[in-house]
Amino acid sequence: MQGHEFEQKRGHVASAIECYTKQHGVSKEEAIKMFEEEVANAWKDINEELMMKPTVVARPLLGTILNLARAIDFIYKEDDGYTHSYLIKDQIASVLGDHVPF
Repeated sequence: MQGHEFEQKRGHVASAIECYTKQHGVSKEEAIKMFEEEVANAWKDINEELMMKPTVVARPLLGTILNLARAIDFIYKEDDGYTHSYLIKDQIASVLGDHVPF
């Protein structure tokens, strides 16, 4: 969602927002709201699966899915950190380089 305007300016591909607005005849704001709700529901599904014992999905695979979801959430939550990596550079350096005092 965060990279929607940047993707439109580049003109290479249609963004998910653009496709959704055209397919469903809704505004950009409505499409963004729908995607935000989908993300929230996906987090609920992941968290619900983590709470189940036994889980439907194997625990090691679930951990991998959770970590991937966390990484994607971090990269795209506020802005498009993948395309504009300088936006998250300091946070990544802090996690990898700064020591936590005990």
